[in-house]
Amino acid sequence: MENVLRPLIVFGGSVVLTLFVGWVADVLLKRADCRHPETPLWGLLRRCRISLQLVMLTALLRGAYQEVAWWVVKDHEVGIGRTLTLVLIGASAWLVVRIAAAVVEATYARYAATTRHYDRLRRVRTQVTLIMRIVTAVVGVVAVAAMLLTFPDFRAVGTSMLASAGIIGIVAGVAAQSTLSNVFAGFQIAFGDMVRIGDTVVVDGEWGVVEEVTLTFLTVRTWDERRLTMPVSYFTSRPFENWSRGGAQITGTVYFHLDHAAPVGLMRERLRELLEKSPDWDGRAWSLVVTDTTPSTVVVRAVVTARNADDVWNLRCEVREQLIAWLYENHPYALPRVATTIAPDRDTDHTRDADHARAAEHARDADRAPTADDGRDGGLVRHRDGGRYRDGARHPGGGRDDAAGPGRDGGTGRGRAPGRSA
Repeated sequence: MENVLRPLIVFGGSVVLTLFVGWVADVLLKRADCRHPETPLWGLLRRCRISLQLVMLTALLRGAYQEVAWWVVKDHEVGIGRTLTLVLIGASAWLVVRIAAAVVEATYARYAATTRHYDRLRRVRTQVTLIMRIVTAVVGVVAVAAMLLTFPDFRAVGTSMLASAGIIGIVAGVAAQSTLSNVFAGFQIAFGDMVRIGDTVVVDGEWGVVEEVTLTFLTVRTWDERRLTMPVSYFTSRPFENWSRGGAQITGTVYFHLDHAAPVGLMRERLRELLEKSPDWDGRAWSLVVTDTTPSTVVVRAVVTARNADDVWNLRCEVREQLIAWLYENHPYALPRVATTIAPDRDTDHTRDADHARAAEHARDADRAPTADDGRDGGLVRHRDGGRYRDGARHPGGGRDDAAGPGRDGGTGRGRAPGRSA
């Protein structure tokens, strides 16, 4: 009977006591959270209930398992004791990490509630995240070392490692040079305020927002939901653009290639109307000027400002779309066009000019040459003189009078007959 009751008392008493302590701790933390609503610490500590109960249950079993009179426990006493010890070490590390996370998160929440500077808030968030990762790494390393030291064989290895720590440190430093450089770069980024979570950066031509910062790598979320994972040493050894450094306010530009007849003054007024209606414009500054000219177009630049990179991107797209649509509807002549006139051929022009010259020369020769009309009018012969016709006198031989006198009607002018002397 004793062999049955003792195990039930040990295991059952440990479970009941663990549940009771967990319930009491949860009730006390709940009351503290209600009394102090200005801090979320007590509410966050309630998340540690499971890890606390696991630690307590493992500790109770580790101290009372030898009281069980079962043959299985006696035959495997060393193995059961070591297993419970390993579980206790792991549960304790888990509890420490949860408590540290609750404290860090509560501290950040209180700071976020009291500050109005978004850039400082991002900096604190980055530092808090890295601090939490460092605490987790340290606790994990200590827990693993404590677990290994529970084995006698590893104790001897640990003693020999301490004896040759100098050589091993040199070898490890050479082998893990890149990893160590990333770790130190992570510290530099965290406390040097180079890159913060939420910053808008441009890395290798990719625009994105810093989403995660660790001791070894950094994650950038691009505009199309891709993730760029890069070592933190990249940001300490190469130049990059940080659009959020010194403030989230940013200036954007929009370029238009238009015809020389574009109404720049009207475009300036239209831009002002668009900005006044747009919620993305922060009202700081704007302008529209001609910045360059080419033989076929002019370059018009519109400058707008916004509160952050997302707003300036939306504002640039809106200004570009609205102004182009306005020009197409009201001033289509301002849009650039491509000339399609075929250039004349040089040889064809020379040939055409020569033909025109020959035709003009023939026309002049035809005007100067006399022409006779076969039709006769009363025996008179018609002559062409400078484009006008005159009548010649009739002669017996059918010849014409070369010089008809001006007094032909009065009979004073007489022609000379051929073959007769004067």
